[in-house]
Amino acid sequence: MSDAALDAVAGFTSTGSKRPEALFGGPEAGLPRTMSRSSGCRVWDAEGKEYLDFIMALGAVALGYGHPDVNAAAVRAIGDGVVGSLPPTLEGELALDFRRLIPWVEQVRFLKTGAEAMAAAVRLARTATGREAVLGCGYHGWLDWCQGQEARGVPAGTRALYAEVPFNDAERTRELISRAGDTLAAVVFEPVILEPPNPEWLAVLREETTRVGAVLIADEIKTIGRLAIGGGCERFEVRPDLVVMGKAIANGFPLAAVGGRADLMAGVTRTWISSTLATEFVSLAASRATLAALQARRVPEQLGRVGARLLDGFRELVQRHPRHLRGVGGVPEMCCLLFHDEAAGARVAVESARRGVLFKRSPYNFVSMAHGEREIEQAIGVLGEALESLR
Repeated sequence: MSDAALDAVAGFTSTGSKRPEALFGGPEAGLPRTMSRSSGCRVWDAEGKEYLDFIMALGAVALGYGHPDVNAAAVRAIGDGVVGSLPPTLEGELALDFRRLIPWVEQVRFLKTGAEAMAAAVRLARTATGREAVLGCGYHGWLDWCQGQEARGVPAGTRALYAEVPFNDAERTRELISRAGDTLAAVVFEPVILEPPNPEWLAVLREETTRVGAVLIADEIKTIGRLAIGGGCERFEVRPDLVVMGKAIANGFPLAAVGGRADLMAGVTRTWISSTLATEFVSLAASRATLAALQARRVPEQLGRVGARLLDGFRELVQRHPRHLRGVGGVPEMCCLLFHDEAAGARVAVESARRGVLFKRSPYNFVSMAHGEREIEQAIGVLGEALESLR
């Protein structure tokens, strides 16, 4: 891609986490800047060089890039016209799929992005409770409602309605929910933040939100269909009031959803949550095919097995390179190395890319059904070489 073409996109790319600064710490000669295609667990840059990929579209792909069943469903939907003026039959059929697979999703509403679906969930919670304050734990997107006190371009009044609770700190979380009391509309949480959730912390979230009359919202954008079909809530046995789903539910096609208790979802008739292309056929068809594959091939179980080998390899690297590595983070299906300083992490990502492996230096690296033992061994070997180069 020409420099003129890159300059035409504000901030280099429309997906912030794909900037050279995010991937490699900054632009550097000889590193991939743009890509031309993807397949399985590999991508090819604009010059045609092949890379083994563990970023996997930021976790949006669990089956592997270009999965044939998903692609075939999408092609059929393109042939059916892509979009129309009435609700497609696919919308209701996919909603029933989710309700059958995830019992706590009684009703569902489709959108296009995780950030959009998270905002919809919070809107529904505020509609149901008549309250405004929200507590969050994790990354919930870029929209105004969940930005901290330092966020530019966000009204101060909006920032004041949001505060954070600490992951896995049961007593502090209890205190913050109790303090918010009858001003609290919702508590939003990610099930995994560098480590699995503590059962006591999950119990406090569920008990305290119920006690103060707030809505408990699970942000399963990264974890749905990956840790289990029903995500982290299924694996860790917590039942939220609302759940937000995205990324892997359509294996890379743009789709997200908010679902949960029917009485809360009924709030869509009392507020306004709508998107012109929320019901285009292609992503809905891709999601139906993805859900079928997730079940038929028992994908979360296989991701756990493959990811366990990657996580073990990360632990071996920590033992061999304690000067640069302080540990590992995450769970087998989504894990990362923890560096003592950002510069070392950036250097390892650079040296890995030069050796043909795309590695995310921050949370998370993702395995897919296209990764096998050979790919895991290649990645661990390349990461070891990259760490050795830091000497």
